[in-house]
Amino acid sequence: MSSPSKTPFSSLQAELSFSKYQGLGNDFLMLDGRAASDPNFVFGLTPELVVELCDRRFGVGGDGVILALPPNNGGELRMRIFNADGTEPEMCGNGIRCLARFLADRDGDGPGRTWQIDTLAGRIVPELLPDGTIRVDMGAPFLEPTEVPTTLEKSSAGLPQGDLEVDGESFAVAAAGMGNPHAVIPVPLVEEIDLERFGALLEVHPAFPAKTNVHFVQVLAPDHLVMRVWERGAGPTLACGTGACATLVACHSLGLCERRARLDLPGGPLQIHWDAKSGKVFMDGPAEHVFDAVIPDPRAVAEARSQSVAAAPAAATPSSAPVAAPEIDCATVCTNGCIRPDNCPSAEARARVAALLSGSSLDDLVTLATNTLESRTRARFERDTGLGS
Repeated sequence: MSSPSKTPFSSLQAELSFSKYQGLGNDFLMLDGRAASDPNFVFGLTPELVVELCDRRFGVGGDGVILALPPNNGGELRMRIFNADGTEPEMCGNGIRCLARFLADRDGDGPGRTWQIDTLAGRIVPELLPDGTIRVDMGAPFLEPTEVPTTLEKSSAGLPQGDLEVDGESFAVAAAGMGNPHAVIPVPLVEEIDLERFGALLEVHPAFPAKTNVHFVQVLAPDHLVMRVWERGAGPTLACGTGACATLVACHSLGLCERRARLDLPGGPLQIHWDAKSGKVFMDGPAEHVFDAVIPDPRAVAEARSQSVAAAPAAATPSSAPVAAPEIDCATVCTNGCIRPDNCPSAEARARVAALLSGSSLDDLVTLATNTLESRTRARFERDTGLGS
């Protein structure tokens, strides 16, 4: 975790442009490296830098970082994802929906567009639907213990099952893989589960040698489930797409639900369909743009800061003429605090704002804002209609 004294993103090697997207509250920083000549290009990311970027107090904040990279296995592009703790999982259902929406927004693609995306879990194919949501062909689930992987033995239900004990409590667990491991635990009431306690313990249970995502699920109806998520490497999250798929597969195998159902997660619902003919699992859900941003190259910022400090004039004496201070970009150079407190370029403007606020009542400020808005609206109307000429 980052600390208050640490300079954020100090390990960046250059300016970093990114977009933030979220799917049901599961949020990711998206980086477009498709034009890179090296298919292994990773923007200079390290696990430590990923942790800094995803830190919600000292960084940008996110559940992970997703890279769109040149293909290396016959697909259109390759996806790599890093969890908030710097680890690299095989796949993420919400993440790949966000990636598809990111690509569509970047390239101007419309409904019907599909992408052949290679992941560590194999080829995944998302499709942009007419309502703006994303349908993802997640492929067939992995139900053999060695494929999940898990030491739980395969039961008559057709998937690994067993009782696991953690912290004095026993849970009936079913396991399924969606390119990454999942432990699914049906319970009478998901809200009564201590997710922080049991999710963390089950994630690292020896029955899952690669650790596991953990999902507690309550059956409301054969076509309606509600679940809570403990995501491997991230902890409690608002949604998990691969987890929702694995949960439906497990619950249907156990005779608890149909092949098609709505799964309610803390961040919202997903529609999951396990197709009997193809054996594939399909996931429909939203993905939305949050914002775009740039993290400056820390070396350039340090250089600008150094130049500004070096160019700042010495304190004026009675015999010396005032020297104008060089222009600086406060928004970039002063991100960690004003570097010229005795001669701040924005001090006068801030003083005027402070005087206005201290000398005006709330009613005065509301009236001023209303009048200003009306005058700007009138000016735009006259400009667009030609009535002011």
